[in-house]
Amino acid sequence: MEMITDLFQTKSMLPDEYRHLSREEMEQRVHDIKRSLGTKLFIPGHHYQKDEVIQFADVTGDSLQLAQIAAANREAEHIVFCGVHFMAETADMLTNEEQKVYLPDMRAGCSMADMANIYQTEEAWAELQAIFGDTIIPLTYVNSTAAIKAFTGHYGGACVTSSNAKQMVKWALTQKERLLFLPDQHLGRNTAYDLGVPLEQMAVWNPIKNELEYKGNLSEVKVILWKGHCSVHEGFTVENVRHIRETKPHMNIIVHPECSREVVAASDDSGSTKYIIDVIQNAPAGSSWAIGTEMNLVKRIIAEHPDKEIISLNPNMCPCMTMNRIDLPHLLWALDMIVQGEGGNIIKVEEQTAIEARLSLQRMLDRA
Repeated sequence: MEMITDLFQTKSMLPDEYRHLSREEMEQRVHDIKRSLGTKLFIPGHHYQKDEVIQFADVTGDSLQLAQIAAANREAEHIVFCGVHFMAETADMLTNEEQKVYLPDMRAGCSMADMANIYQTEEAWAELQAIFGDTIIPLTYVNSTAAIKAFTGHYGGACVTSSNAKQMVKWALTQKERLLFLPDQHLGRNTAYDLGVPLEQMAVWNPIKNELEYKGNLSEVKVILWKGHCSVHEGFTVENVRHIRETKPHMNIIVHPECSREVVAASDDSGSTKYIIDVIQNAPAGSSWAIGTEMNLVKRIIAEHPDKEIISLNPNMCPCMTMNRIDLPHLLWALDMIVQGEGGNIIKVEEQTAIEARLSLQRMLDRA
């Protein structure tokens, strides 16, 4: 199975003219284009995007939620996805043939998704089949390429989100004796542990060395974790938690399950982006929170809840660099290309890849 996403009419370099426009000029032009295109244009914005972009989003949410909303919008001809590459791929696979999905900056990838390419995965699958036989079902986090989603679809597996990971892991272990979870080892480990799988029954597949990292009896392995991670969430440490406990012991600590097992265990609560947003929303005025997730979102939560004391678990954490690729100049440029009929930066997933990837997505949606 060869990946791939067909990127046609791709524009890679932002024209100089956009670098010299004032923020006010760009904002006015985006407003004007949105007004002129009306319902033909739809702009989904991921929670981790900058405020300068989010202000123009028709809807905000997590990656799968946005793709589903885009799929339900049959009026929009142009879907300008403010997120990263794999999100735009998923939107393309779920929308119809008449709709076009655009990514304003083609450099907006995801380091986690890039840690599992289809060639490494197929090689790993062959090795794992040789070790364990036909006893493995693959699951992939939605933060993965279309090719990896197609791989899981082809072999009877499914996608998961951070919101439904427990449900999907539980389902997977009714289908086969063990599972391969990619590309994020931390979400896989935290989820399986919460479901009662001991750490001693979890192995790690190292795609760089092409080997299984495990000390023990291989027959006891229940979960095989791909050695990938989110560079943002792996930046939160036990030391960060310890510092909050010592300096602000009144604070509740809530983190994303892409954080390491040690950080999740040391925190008060953990959950998906939506879960974190909902917990803070429903928390009483005057409550105090240290949040371990992407900085753009944390800053937005702080601004939206002035009645609460909220900080980042790691105040030195940088925003997700690839998410930050989408900025106001690139958004305006993408919209200008649509208006001018140039159609640049269109994301189109090859049909056979899309068919099998949709199988993976549908198996998840059927259990939502």
